[in-house]
Amino acid sequence: MRRTAAALATVLTAGLAAGVQAAQAAEPEPCGTPATHQIAQVQGAGSASPVAGQTVRVEGVVTADFQGSDQLKGFFVQDPTPDADPATSDGIFVYSTKEVKAGDRVLVTGKAVEYNGLTELSPVTAVDVCGTGRIAPASVRLPLRGGATLERYEGVLVRFGQRLTATETYQLGRYGEMTVAAGGRTFQPTDGHGATQAANDARSLLIDDGSNVQNPATIPYTDPRVVRLGDSATGLTGVLSYGFDTYRLQPTAAARFARTNPRPVRPRAVGGDVRVASFNTLNWFTTLDKRGADSEAEKERQLAKLTAALKGLDADVVGLMEVENNGETAVQALVDRLNAAVGAGTYASVPHPNPGTDEIHVALIYKVKKVKPVGAARSSAEPVFERPPLVQAFKPAAGGTTFTVIVNHFKSKGCTGATGADADQGDGQGCFNARRVTQAKAVSALAAHEQNPLVLGDLNSYTAEDPVKALTSGGLVGQTERFVRPADRYSYVFDGQSGELDHVLAGKGLSRRVTGATIWHINSDEATILDYNTEYNPPAFYKPDAFRSSDHDPVLVGLHLR
Repeated sequence: MRRTAAALATVLTAGLAAGVQAAQAAEPEPCGTPATHQIAQVQGAGSASPVAGQTVRVEGVVTADFQGSDQLKGFFVQDPTPDADPATSDGIFVYSTKEVKAGDRVLVTGKAVEYNGLTELSPVTAVDVCGTGRIAPASVRLPLRGGATLERYEGVLVRFGQRLTATETYQLGRYGEMTVAAGGRTFQPTDGHGATQAANDARSLLIDDGSNVQNPATIPYTDPRVVRLGDSATGLTGVLSYGFDTYRLQPTAAARFARTNPRPVRPRAVGGDVRVASFNTLNWFTTLDKRGADSEAEKERQLAKLTAALKGLDADVVGLMEVENNGETAVQALVDRLNAAVGAGTYASVPHPNPGTDEIHVALIYKVKKVKPVGAARSSAEPVFERPPLVQAFKPAAGGTTFTVIVNHFKSKGCTGATGADADQGDGQGCFNARRVTQAKAVSALAAHEQNPLVLGDLNSYTAEDPVKALTSGGLVGQTERFVRPADRYSYVFDGQSGELDHVLAGKGLSRRVTGATIWHINSDEATILDYNTEYNPPAFYKPDAFRSSDHDPVLVGLHLR
């Protein structure tokens, strides 16, 4: 059947009209009631809203929905027609559980307030959905240019196209938070890597989980494996928020971290015929409910992990820190379990002649078939030591050069009781630095009278700090600086910054006999949810292996003595 020209024109006209209507329906329509302010006007160019306390009406597109009872109880809205001022943010948080979804175009009426540094609308009296829209994430790269802050992106949907590296997971299990940084790992400014606090801060970003709840039921970045410091992700996308004194990314798309820092199943080879290690045990206590385990179950879990770490180190001599000061009880319990794992009678301990009065003390264990003690163990009577050093000479069981191990645990950086020169001097070295310098000088003097001294332990001092300089000025030579590449020279992570608190230094004569040194990164890069504690740690994550057996990495050196 043939259509007339008039009929065909009618059909074409109807089709065109339908197409126009469909196109109009696909485009977001402005809400019927006009907004009183653009979001940028509510945010303002400063850190606080210029209209705080006023009721405003804004229009925008929902970019992220975190309305769940275990979430932030609100959503983020962004203006699809931003102003031309780069200093003003075009997104805002709406504290409301009015049902919306990402992509909704909404008109929101509420009071502009500052809540812990975040500009938001609360309380909200009206949320009207009046169409749909789309917001493309703003491309952001750290560090921002010209010293700019992230304030301009508060409430904005952003994407970080660059590779960002995990640098801190301390609060991963507790609050679902982790920190990442552009340009790789961040180092302590006083560790000698050329880092500054300002530069570290400028390239760092906290990633949250869209929630403020404690101990979230689902811990992010643990599937298919728990994220490890040094792992990295590209293309992190979410809305930038602020809370608890820091900017934080609330992801809107799942982030996948590649295992760019794989677990080292064994320490690097260090050569030599005698291997010596330093290891802070993170409060190995046999007495419950003190500084270590709170229950028999925790003690067993801790002991299993420490045993796995010591077995993996396979050192002939090991200096230990943070062992309960209860005579030989705690040390012997560790030796007994270790021998059960590696062979009866393999290890023995050196009794400390002056363990001090602190709750913890240093200890020393050794393989009886590899080395023999030379003379009695000694210590120092200097009153500057809370935890006096343990000094013991050894010689290879098969014969060879005698060397003397000096095990140390210097005063911590905590500020309780710090006054005068021991108070924080604002130089990045923390409290009690003067005390640690005095301790270092006392150890240096002690080492000067020993045969082939090997000074090791947790010095609570980073490599470029005064106490370590006092030791090297006294003629001792740091071994990790000789054998470990700078990127791997760390044994501890604090506040997202890596550094070397655990050291092994040799007298110049013995230094010539050192065949290698390594730091076995089994602890500092691992999340705390993997440790022996049962509080807050989901049971599925625990394994009786070496990983997160402590918060410090062990250091290992090889000696050629025969």
